Amino acid sequence: MGPILLGILAAFFFAFTFVLNQSMELSGGSWIWSASLRYIFMVPFLLAIVMARKNLRPLLQHIKENPYSWFLWSFIGFVLFYAPLTYAAAYSPGWLIAGTWQITIISGAFLSPFFYETKQTNDGLAAVRAKIPFKGLWMSIVILLGIMLMQIEHAKQIPLRLVLLGVIPVLIASFAYPLGNRKMMEVANGSLDAYQRVLGMTLASLPFWLILAGFGFVTEGAPSMSQSLQSLLVAITSGVIATVLFFKATDLVRGNMAQLAGVEATQSMEVLFALAGEYLILSMPLPSPLSWAGIVFVMLGMAFHSYYTLRREDESMKINA
Repeated sequence: MGPILLGILAAFFFAFTFVLNQSMELSGGSWIWSASLRYIFMVPFLLAIVMARKNLRPLLQHIKENPYSWFLWSFIGFVLFYAPLTYAAAYSPGWLIAGTWQITIISGAFLSPFFYETKQTNDGLAAVRAKIPFKGLWMSIVILLGIMLMQIEHAKQIPLRLVLLGVIPVLIASFAYPLGNRKMMEVANGSLDAYQRVLGMTLASLPFWLILAGFGFVTEGAPSMSQSLQSLLVAITSGVIATVLFFKATDLVRGNMAQLAGVEATQSMEVLFALAGEYLILSMPLPSPLSWAGIVFVMLGMAFHSYYTLRREDESMKINA
């Protein structure tokens, strides 16, 4: 199964996050429990999968040999990604968060200098520090315009302060997720599969989630049965299935920033999946024409970006042939 198709399937299951987080928010559940319970519930499922594949010992050994890297990048890639995302659900509908989340393709591009990619040089294949693809960033204007159109429509209904509380956390998450994911790929260096990597990052970030859960118990009380069940569903669909699919897709194009950007571009489908879910499950009203225009711009921007990166890769292969 190709990495692009895996990315689209991941987007479908990731959309459950936005829909169910919105559902929990509407029912009065705290974002603290929505965030922490997802990762706490993920542990037994991932543990069972990795143990069944007889891959637990190599993972634990790898974490033991690189504890600082595992804790740092897992905190950035999981905690600084998902905690802000669930917090934003209190101020924006799920489809709008999913739409704003697409800015991660731009955030990921600006993170390129933090990584190396394999390129053909006069001395053969070599790891070269990646550069920000400024030539392809013109398409980012289309994505940003789409996000602005959606947020302008939303800002007509609530104060600017609340709009920012729904946007800024998503911006933080948009940098944290690709940074943590890509850095952990570098640390693993192909020695761990997607299941091991997701379990390892979940275990490494677990202390932070337990601390957050303890804080939630003191300040908010115990979660309701409904929120616990919905968090369990998020853990299975988004935390296990979607994350493993997405990590598998990124593993397939590891070391190639152009193809990696193409896989990340598939996540634009989350907007439509989340919108359909909120309409069908939560009976939420459909967006206004202006917001629909914003969604179209975001989708087109992501599609253009994917096309550009794939074309650039084809040209690079012809040059090196």
